[in-house]
Amino acid sequence: MAIEGSIADVSLADICQLLAMGRKTGCLAITDRSNFGYIYFDNGRVVYASVVNRPDRLGELLVKNDVITREHLSQAMERQAHEKGKRLGEILVEMGAVSQDDLDRYISLQIEEAVYHLFAWTQGSFHFNPDQRPDDNVFLVSINADALLMEGARRVDEWSLIEKKIPSMDLVFALERDPREEEGVELSEHQRRLIPLIDGTRSVEDLVHESGLVEFDTGKALYGLIQGGFAVQVGRRSSEDEGATAARIEEHLNLGRAFYRSGMIEDAAREFRKALEVDPKQPEARRRLGLLSLRAGRAQEALVHFDEMAQNGDPSYAVLRNRALALERMGRFQEAIDALDEAALLRADDPEVLLARGIVQFKAGDGAGARQTLAAYRKALGDTTPPPMFYAYAVLAAGIDGAFDEALALGREGLEHYPEDGRILVNTGAVIEQTGERTAAVAYYERAVKSPTAPPQAHKALGDVAFEAGDAATARKHYEAAIALDPRLGEDVYVKLGMLAFQEADKKQAGVLWRRALDINPENAEVQAHLERLEAPAGG
Repeated sequence: MAIEGSIADVSLADICQLLAMGRKTGCLAITDRSNFGYIYFDNGRVVYASVVNRPDRLGELLVKNDVITREHLSQAMERQAHEKGKRLGEILVEMGAVSQDDLDRYISLQIEEAVYHLFAWTQGSFHFNPDQRPDDNVFLVSINADALLMEGARRVDEWSLIEKKIPSMDLVFALERDPREEEGVELSEHQRRLIPLIDGTRSVEDLVHESGLVEFDTGKALYGLIQGGFAVQVGRRSSEDEGATAARIEEHLNLGRAFYRSGMIEDAAREFRKALEVDPKQPEARRRLGLLSLRAGRAQEALVHFDEMAQNGDPSYAVLRNRALALERMGRFQEAIDALDEAALLRADDPEVLLARGIVQFKAGDGAGARQTLAAYRKALGDTTPPPMFYAYAVLAAGIDGAFDEALALGREGLEHYPEDGRILVNTGAVIEQTGERTAAVAYYERAVKSPTAPPQAHKALGDVAFEAGDAATARKHYEAAIALDPRLGEDVYVKLGMLAFQEADKKQAGVLWRRALDINPENAEVQAHLERLEAPAGG
């Protein structure tokens, strides 16, 4: 079920309620110019949420709330630098610095705060990507969406009052009178924690970081002190001089580059985000975050970064190529082609634009156009051997355009240069199968699944052969291997896995698989009919 629209027309709370009621699984991505956030659902429950450029405060929250010591945090971060892929919380639990229950509580708090922050957005756009799941290296929770919606609505209403007194996080407040010295004044626990920090030098943002409270609780506590006449605004945080700002940016960029070279991708992303906090227009940080988002499969998030670079006056060749790739992965093929055409105007002598354009044309269903563009790419290369990607798509483009002899010739030529490339093998096999030579095609598919670059399509093809032959076990094995490599391969694989489950009287699993197929393509009438029969009352 693909859902997209404008926050101005439909509130995020309403969208989340719809996804929760429909027990949907996937990612709700929210964009507002350079701001980007996402909420992940699993069967209608919120399992993860994050806001780009909003710092990850887990370690600081644990320290400021006296759950761990500063020394514990430093030791854990040092270990994390040497234990690639390990999460900070996981290390803290292993060290015995924090219990799993306490860690889970503060992770849930961070995720809830991210959701509440997103609920406050009043403009921008949203898009729901079915079945998209969070990265493997993040902690997941399971939160009832109804509870989040109720609390979120309350906070949005309350914050509309708070921001009248605290319109910006860089405001500085001081105590005019100390409420602790006056009789009959009742203070909340949060206010008691905040009062020693309100000294006329700290900004509201500083109060958030140093108190260990979340933004909402800090604002609410400070608002009460302002309303009571105890706290007054005395200024605004003074900006750093240009030299200090440039030094901070360069420090974050250098750390980000070092983390990236060491394979610590999340740490690298964190430093690039910190660079953007100092200067939202910093081009290297935006470019690197965009590429990291593409690498993680978050094309819409990547597009936000590349679009922001273009709006900031950097419509360069590289930005246009990256923007086209993000659009291609989102299925917005014509926009991707337009971006590639703009790139070609900037660098007409680069044949790689033709290769990228031909691939997008093929994915858009334009076999003849793709065939023509890929032929132009090959001509532009001269005597240089084309890369495997050319052969993989040129075979399919020729095949879909009905030029089977040309397709087979391209496939055999490609395999002379790249005999173990799984993409060329499976695509050549597909063309051979179209000519009626299934036995020969299966041989290509079997070579493809044994290749170092085994593509999911090869497993899918072998699954189809076994499915038609009535070999349920082999079909299931290959279909499951295919979706393990690419969960978004297509609804057909889920339809057939559902049929196999149904044949074995596993109606619950059949329903799960068919609903997954319907998420990918809500218009699939065959799946709708399967589910209607499955959910019909017995004897009805």
